[in-house]
Amino acid sequence: MSKLRIVLADDHAVVRAGLGLLINAQADMEVVGQAASGREAVRQARSRQPDVIVLDVSMPDLDGAAAAEQIQRESPDVRVLVLTRHTDQGYLRRMLRAGAVGYVIKKTAADQLIYAIRSVAAGGVFIDPSLTANFVERVVGHSSSIDADSLSSVLTKREAEVLHQIAWGLSNKEIAAQIGISTKTVEYHKASATHKLSLHSRAEIVRYALAHGWLQDDQSLE
Repeated sequence: MSKLRIVLADDHAVVRAGLGLLINAQADMEVVGQAASGREAVRQARSRQPDVIVLDVSMPDLDGAAAAEQIQRESPDVRVLVLTRHTDQGYLRRMLRAGAVGYVIKKTAADQLIYAIRSVAAGGVFIDPSLTANFVERVVGHSSSIDADSLSSVLTKREAEVLHQIAWGLSNKEIAAQIGISTKTVEYHKASATHKLSLHSRAEIVRYALAHGWLQDDQSLE
């Protein structure tokens, strides 16, 4: 079995060392690169092409958000997981807008970080549980005027189902196979749903999904 390839980006060497020991102790993971600055994180993502880069927000040369944006432009297959001490909602929103698909607080348990790495590597989105409830409450107040209870009157059930799967990180092909429709039909429902909700990118779809509670474990559209 091939291992998940991880790059660690943090300006504190002791943090990188500890994370390296934790990750390399997992049978399905290996650290393939490290970076002490935002610019080096971008270079490591480009040269190493890891499955996941674990990135701090506060970095020299290039901050975490700017680094994440550049990584997504240059290496779109690399999944960005933020590991930070910042619990402020503004940092969370900024990193999601920059393309991050995971956000973990440094004081969290080690096993939760490992779970987060596996989750985002598999195409999912992970937000530290300590932030989720407050984040959803704030996003609902700022992102969309559509109330969750009236969602069914805005989207068809199939449109909502496709949008839900996109938010979890599935490709059009994977969605088609999972719900038994053609890729072309997936694209049609995606275009219709995003037009109705004025969503213009995957990041906006993820924020909308967070606001409506779609990204909780075992969340259903029923």
